[in-house]
Amino acid sequence: MQRPRFEIAPCPSEDVARLQRELGVSRALAQVLVRRGLEEPARARAFLAADEEHHHAAFAGIGEAVQMILEHARAGRRITIHGDYDVDGVCSTAILVRALRAIGADVDSYLPDRASDGYGLGAATVRRLAARGTQLLVSVDCAITAVEEVELARELGMAVLVTDHHSPRADGRLPRAPIVHPALCGYPCVELCATAVAYKLAQALFEAAGRDVGELEQDLDLVALATIADVVALTGENRTLVRRGLRALAATRKPGLRALMGAARVDPSHVNERSVAFALAPRINAAGRMYRADAGLELILTEDPERAAQIAAELDRANAERRQVETRIRYEAEAQIAQMGERGAYVLAGEGWHAGVIGIVAARLVERHNRPVVLIALEGGRGRGSGRSIGAFDLLAGLNACSEHLLAHGGHRAAAGLEIDGACVQAFAAAMSAHAEGVLEPGDLTAVERVDAVVGGDELGMELAEELQALAPFGRANPGVSLMVADATFHDGRAMGEGKHVRFTVQSRGARARAVAFGTGGTLPVEDGQPVEATFTLEVNEWRGVSEPRLVLRQAIAAPSPIEAARLGQAADESEDELVLFALP
Repeated sequence: MQRPRFEIAPCPSEDVARLQRELGVSRALAQVLVRRGLEEPARARAFLAADEEHHHAAFAGIGEAVQMILEHARAGRRITIHGDYDVDGVCSTAILVRALRAIGADVDSYLPDRASDGYGLGAATVRRLAARGTQLLVSVDCAITAVEEVELARELGMAVLVTDHHSPRADGRLPRAPIVHPALCGYPCVELCATAVAYKLAQALFEAAGRDVGELEQDLDLVALATIADVVALTGENRTLVRRGLRALAATRKPGLRALMGAARVDPSHVNERSVAFALAPRINAAGRMYRADAGLELILTEDPERAAQIAAELDRANAERRQVETRIRYEAEAQIAQMGERGAYVLAGEGWHAGVIGIVAARLVERHNRPVVLIALEGGRGRGSGRSIGAFDLLAGLNACSEHLLAHGGHRAAAGLEIDGACVQAFAAAMSAHAEGVLEPGDLTAVERVDAVVGGDELGMELAEELQALAPFGRANPGVSLMVADATFHDGRAMGEGKHVRFTVQSRGARARAVAFGTGGTLPVEDGQPVEATFTLEVNEWRGVSEPRLVLRQAIAAPSPIEAARLGQAADESEDELVLFALP
């Protein structure tokens, strides 16, 4: 794994002092806000409040979509919600099913099978739904690229409404149907996930039907789940929805979500974005990855606690199996990378790889190698691929550039999927690597460890740990806070977690703080007592009813020599914070 370079944005001391004075925050939090572009007190105050919200009427054309639904609901015509097999697709389906049931509509749902149907709205599915009596087809989390499939549905006598948040086709063609899409309909928050789009549509529907829109707030738990799981930017309205949604999740009355938290050993009173991302969402996703996505949907919709417990246990078992399969594929993929050597992008393929798991493996490999990665599961001469990318590389644009080698593809900048003939994999791999090498700069391929604030050991207490929670929820575009501890040394390292992790003490400026490093094999990354450059996350650790501050190591390297440190110190910003940094360029 590459050693990252530290990156410290400018942080004028006068801006820090102004935020401290006008907002009443600590020096550390003021640094974080300034380095994240929130040096103006009004903007910083608004960000901390996390109360940005827009009316559903901000979607251009949403009224037409609502009238279409109401017309079919009042006439007793069958409405089918077509979703997707991931958390966002499951939760958006659940929200509209619940909303339509509440207004008395005849509604059912369809979630595609990852293995037999593939991603999105397929022609075979359209014919199947027409044959079983669907008269209004509402897509969620898909179909913005399904131009031909929507046209087929219309030819078969169905009305169609498309709700989605993915990128349209490269040729610019859109389905011939009413569309509710944040980017295409001029909505102020263009990065809503599909579930948030469905929530806004449900609000508009309730308002038009004369129902209390406030009833829908009970489904903010689903909005939070999906927004976190779909890794959309946690800024603007998304930040508001997740913060409110996490509170709704902690108090949820849905038997399925209560059972899921029980199976995942998540305390509802402490549920946060991390427990959603690493405990709850993977179990819902495991249903669609390994077996049947509708298990996740049934879990959310059921009102029977006993049935909820059964499904939650099923999802827990599926998730355990998913982890085993993931580990095997990752080892095989790493072996291929070792044979290839350095590439601009990695395209890896294997017979017998599980198509439902390769996306997770691709994400792990991106983290390790800081390269775009596409994994392809081969079966019967064809392949299904899933890719993940680094910040500097537009993966969808890369697939568009290599589309002559593909049967189908779609997605967005950070993640995408594809279908390919097995005979074309090598040509596609070469084309993708060449494209990446042509658009990426050398610096793009080096991992960057940004620094939000520079602090001394005497600042690392519970007060700061709790104060930093004002920046939560954390996620894409609002990452966890990275604190560089000045003049640090590590001491008393002791293995923990069956030798996988290490706990130790950090000493800085005469103060000591407890810390832990995960995944280090039970050893410190530097020598005991050696000066280091190190970044940490400071969190409130809850254990057996006791709360205490805990540092979690992010990156650590031995400090440069005194001569090199002096040279770098002279080049640094004039603030005291910058002078203690020995960050390599």
